[in-house]
Amino acid sequence: MKAIVTVIGKDKPGIIAKVSTALAQNEVNIEDISQTIMQGNFTMLMQCDLTNAKLSLKELKSELLTLGESTGVSIHVQHEEIFNAMHKI
Repeated sequence: MKAIVTVIGKDKPGIIAKVSTALAQNEVNIEDISQTIMQGNFTMLMQCDLTNAKLSLKELKSELLTLGESTGVSIHVQHEEIFNAMHKI
């Protein structure tokens, strides 16, 4: 299963490291990543493969939500099909 992880918040050192470490510790593979900083705001979008993940999608969402709160950013995880359906033109 594939999922889309979005991270948004005020830019500061370590955001990418913390999120990618949490994903790696749970055997989630980052297949594609895009990040930018717009006027001091950090934005990142990752396409991830959860095929070998140690956690269910629901558990991963909860863990990343907690990580986001402690880091000061907003982290959302969506099944790739839902993300794609929401962003169709």
